[in-house]
Amino acid sequence: MNPDAQKMIEAALRSADPVKNVTDALKRQHYSGSLTVVAAGKAACTMAKAAYDVLGGQIRTGFALTKYGHAINLPDVFTVREAGHPLPDENSVRGTEEILTITDQLTADDTLVFLLSGGASALFESPAIPLDTLRKLTDALLKCGADITEINTVRKRLSKVKGGKFAKRCRCKIDCIILSDVLGDRTDVIASGPCCNDTSTTEDAEKILKKYPEVFVDFPEVGRLLRQKPVRDVTNARCIIAGNIELLCRGAEACAELLGYDTHLMTTSLTGEAREQGRRIARDAIAFAAKPHEPTVFLYGGETTVTVTGSGKGGRNQELSLAAAIELKGQSGITLFSLGSDGTDGPTDAAGGIADGDTYDAIRCAGSPEAFLRNNDAYHALKAAHALLLTGPTGTNVNDLTAVLIS
Repeated sequence: MNPDAQKMIEAALRSADPVKNVTDALKRQHYSGSLTVVAAGKAACTMAKAAYDVLGGQIRTGFALTKYGHAINLPDVFTVREAGHPLPDENSVRGTEEILTITDQLTADDTLVFLLSGGASALFESPAIPLDTLRKLTDALLKCGADITEINTVRKRLSKVKGGKFAKRCRCKIDCIILSDVLGDRTDVIASGPCCNDTSTTEDAEKILKKYPEVFVDFPEVGRLLRQKPVRDVTNARCIIAGNIELLCRGAEACAELLGYDTHLMTTSLTGEAREQGRRIARDAIAFAAKPHEPTVFLYGGETTVTVTGSGKGGRNQELSLAAAIELKGQSGITLFSLGSDGTDGPTDAAGGIADGDTYDAIRCAGSPEAFLRNNDAYHALKAAHALLLTGPTGTNVNDLTAVLIS
């Protein structure tokens, strides 16, 4: 791997470290007496660790619900459970029931510190429809290219805890400390907004029904729930953003500048089809490199989507990287990487991919790069070229970072 790219990845993840950012957020609060701390999401355990470091002996009961493979050892006051992501499973429901058993006992005199991170839409779930139906519908939405706001608008209406319903159920005061994986930091979209008013409307839900008729034709029973009125009277909870995509990008930017690059943060709200963005970013880099220039880095933060039409394996960052590799064929002096900050891009063990002018030919030892892309099989294409980014679970989750280094 390009050593400068490796240093930038490490610096970006350090900047988005939830222990530091949650610690800073909690130190700005003032709590008296004992507390209950619940964490849900891919970063649940690292956020819980930060809470223990700050609040220590004030924590009477602690619970962390995270994705399989993301658990870490926590102090004995915490119970740790793992469950399914990106689709909820029976352990999601069981873990949520354990949380509700804890929070149902809290009174108006109690305070719940709820640590929320991306992934909780699948992990923290009490479905209002059969779990199997919810799994199939969620899977169909993920594969059709729906964005996170659209998917969570649906999820909120099919759940007993999302869209402010969890806060409405609680009698206690809630401080919801959030690690945002949603562009714009919309608290009612992050983890499907269990602790805040739902700003989406029945009209929004109707638009989604009409936009993806091929998805909902198989689930006629959900129409009534999608048209229900949103929760708009949550008064016992406040939401505090502790970290987001900005931190990830700024960490990479500062590192690139120290390495001597002329650095440009292009956006923190990259969206659209992953392969199309990969092609565009690579073409822009090629055009820039053709002119006289200093060593330069372009940074793009955000979260793209993939419309799945093939049967392959991968994630949005891998697909972006593969599309870029096809464009960069034979080019010298350009390296692109695309990284999922949680360390798991799609249903894979890779965080993303890296591409340069040699990646295309390296993939060809296993087959046509274009055919891999058509089959949404970026994982196996990049694996053949030793171009997967393998970080393991990072303990954070603040969207994705794409960077182009031009020497």
